[in-house]
Amino acid sequence: MGEGRPGVAATLRALNGALGRPAPLWVKESGARNLRHRDFLAPRAALSAAFPGGQVPPEAVLAVPSLRGPAVLPLGVCRQTPAGLAVQVQRPEAFQRLLGPLSGPPPPAAGARTGCVVLHCPALRGRAALRPRHLRSVLMADHLAQLLRAQGVGVRLVPALTEERSWDVLRQLRICWPSGSGGSSLTDAVSALKAALGRCTCAAACEQGPGTAEGVIFKVHLKSFVEQQGLVGYDPNLDLLLVTEGTLWSLAELQEAVLQCPVSDPPALPASRFLSQSSCCSIIHVVNCEEEFQQQQMDVLWRILDPGAYTALQKHLVCGPVKVTNPSSPIGADQYFQLRKRQMFEASMIKYGEVVQDEAWAEVIDTLTVAAIRFEMLSTAHRSQITLDLENNSISTKGTKSGAFVMYNCARLATLFDTFQRAVERGTYPPLPPVSELNFSCLREEGEWLLLFNYLLPFPEVLQQAAQLPPPSKGIRISANTETVCKFLIQLSMDFSSYYNRVHVLGEPFPHLFDQMFARLQLLGAVRDVFHSALATLHLPPLSQI
Repeated sequence: MGEGRPGVAATLRALNGALGRPAPLWVKESGARNLRHRDFLAPRAALSAAFPGGQVPPEAVLAVPSLRGPAVLPLGVCRQTPAGLAVQVQRPEAFQRLLGPLSGPPPPAAGARTGCVVLHCPALRGRAALRPRHLRSVLMADHLAQLLRAQGVGVRLVPALTEERSWDVLRQLRICWPSGSGGSSLTDAVSALKAALGRCTCAAACEQGPGTAEGVIFKVHLKSFVEQQGLVGYDPNLDLLLVTEGTLWSLAELQEAVLQCPVSDPPALPASRFLSQSSCCSIIHVVNCEEEFQQQQMDVLWRILDPGAYTALQKHLVCGPVKVTNPSSPIGADQYFQLRKRQMFEASMIKYGEVVQDEAWAEVIDTLTVAAIRFEMLSTAHRSQITLDLENNSISTKGTKSGAFVMYNCARLATLFDTFQRAVERGTYPPLPPVSELNFSCLREEGEWLLLFNYLLPFPEVLQQAAQLPPPSKGIRISANTETVCKFLIQLSMDFSSYYNRVHVLGEPFPHLFDQMFARLQLLGAVRDVFHSALATLHLPPLSQI
């Protein structure tokens, strides 16, 4: 076609441009009921506000079907309806353009970075055992790192894991976090920070003795610095900070990560727009709400000791509380994982029977458990509270809102294509023809357009939105839409499951039915690719069968 992959944003820009008004007037429909009649709508209320009497110039309406562009969907006739201006996409052509050779988001060019972000997770610094609240911020940072990398952003994760404690639960949850030797290479940086403290007017050295907390080497008055610099968004109770050697090691590790962060073209960084005028990478502290105050202290201390441009770019991504219902005692992250694993095994036994006890199922149960925990922790907006129900009936393989349900539908797709391939090998069906030979006008089912228009079409923009970290209007807190991917996968699973239960994809081996079967297989192959790409941002491998 030579017109590139269509997108929602580009199509909306073209539609709004056709009406000649600066305000966005058009919206994309998503509900199955409305999609029977229209794909895009300019609501009557919006038209009334933009045009005298709500009357759109006839020439603007007539121009809509001729809109063209590299990423603009092929549009049909624009109609006046009681709801407003409505337009439908030319669906066979849209199927062709989305399912053809350009049917995926172009990967970033190898080595072409658009900026760098340091993600700092203080929960991994403490010596105490990880709790579910710590796990939430770690999973958030791990997922965000994958989303940023998918957009071509360089990411460094801090702190490096040391051998002083066990990290089995992170490995079990497939959290990819770097490990290190414990920071022996940071000695010079720590000495430099100590020297800076000695010169600091708001810091006083501490002699070890009665009344001095063990390990404290300096006392730093943060409040005066915050007030002098006019810093906004910090807790008003920030005042005296007791600095230890460990405090300085933590800052030195952050400093090293920033200095090692390659930045080739920071103004182009799509995810961290607060870097728009800077040549430095950004630092994001991903913390749970109970750690926020301590991290603000560290933030200000780093600004005092190292007034470089990057310390002024520190932002805080704060996760809400994790409430555990009816715990007999405080539960650790490892206990939480083992509990969910046992519950997943028992739920699978109920659904699939004794076969679950086979050794081959061990990896399946592990993957379902990881999916259940990641969706439990990440499908809620990070600012909101999560409530963990630890009762046996809180984990199910049937619920449509769970990670297990997503994995189940991904496995159904794998089984479908495996069944088709075996049928081809037996000579029951011919092989899938090249996409240029497929007849997409055979895709007339409501569910087929729903899968294409609501999932395949917007998927690249969903990933971009999930990776965006827009700067706050003031203060140091930022928000992320990382729950977007989990919600997208859950809704995709529900609509795919509804379609798959209703439509028999692999029909009788009659030649006159092959066109429709092949077009459906091409569509569902693209759906499978979307599942795999989205699950990869959660470090979840697709299951080939359940």
